[in-house]
Amino acid sequence: MPDQPIRWGILATGAMAAAFTEDLLSIPDAEVVAVGSRSAESARTFADRFGIPRSYGNWQEFANDPEIDVVYVATPHAHHLAAATACLEAGKAVLCEKPVALNRSQAASMLAAAERRSLFLMEAMWTFVNPLIRRAQDIIAQGVIGDVTSVHADFSARAPYVRGSRLYDPAAGGGALLDIGTYPVSFAHLFLGAPDHVSAWAHLTGEGVDHNTAMVLGYNSGATAVLSCSLAFSSANRAVVYGTQGNIEFPADFYNPRSLVLRRDGAGQEVVEADPQTGNGYGHQAREVMRCLRERRTESPLVPLKGSLEVMSTLDRVRELVGVRYPGE
Repeated sequence: MPDQPIRWGILATGAMAAAFTEDLLSIPDAEVVAVGSRSAESARTFADRFGIPRSYGNWQEFANDPEIDVVYVATPHAHHLAAATACLEAGKAVLCEKPVALNRSQAASMLAAAERRSLFLMEAMWTFVNPLIRRAQDIIAQGVIGDVTSVHADFSARAPYVRGSRLYDPAAGGGALLDIGTYPVSFAHLFLGAPDHVSAWAHLTGEGVDHNTAMVLGYNSGATAVLSCSLAFSSANRAVVYGTQGNIEFPADFYNPRSLVLRRDGAGQEVVEADPQTGNGYGHQAREVMRCLRERRTESPLVPLKGSLEVMSTLDRVRELVGVRYPGE
């Protein structure tokens, strides 16, 4: 593997799968060799679009392809457990879209499957490998803004109600929280870790999924996180990390930021611009996966599995507090 291209399989054929595949094709040592779907026609169409040599209309046949090194699971999150487990049990490393599962129990099952076979598994939380987010982590680690005392983050994107849409379907893990709320929760976790206390309120749809959600996370250190997500309106998707001596603001799209503003008490502010983005922005996580595989790691130090489990625990607690339950729970 150190001297050869890493061979990717893409499981699913939707918009996320397409965006990620576009970025993979620009990475010289990445090779997309197969695509899988539950629809043979959809898989063939996707393969033709991107010049992928093999397509499968059956998940298990796809997972058994001996020439795949790692699979990008891009199915809706209600299917992550089944899709990722099939690939892991077939001996494939897995990069699984966020949130890694519907709940902590499912996430733990996936991790156990990876551990049994000593295989790499990573949640596709691209924010954590974003260079500007990593720059913010370095600034904080150097003590520039003092101790982190609070994180504020909102991700809201208006999604008009469409009957049958997965966003409003409990069976599909619908609602704002799992679709986009996982970003502010993960962002808070990145800078503060797992919370000791969770409070939440949400407006639910007639189907019983959250439409507009607010969360407050508390830490025994005295720190707090104030987070929100919504399908009812669109926002700038701003986030701020507050410290005892300043703050770092991501003015827009904090999950894939193009700039940050560093403010130090008594020292004005500094704007740090991101380097020009290549493609859709997913190349950073693809390269991190490939780096880990070449180093024979079973998880990424930038997106640790323990963190994914802790975030799922927080999401579970929020759903419990606001009254969102999915079929089978």
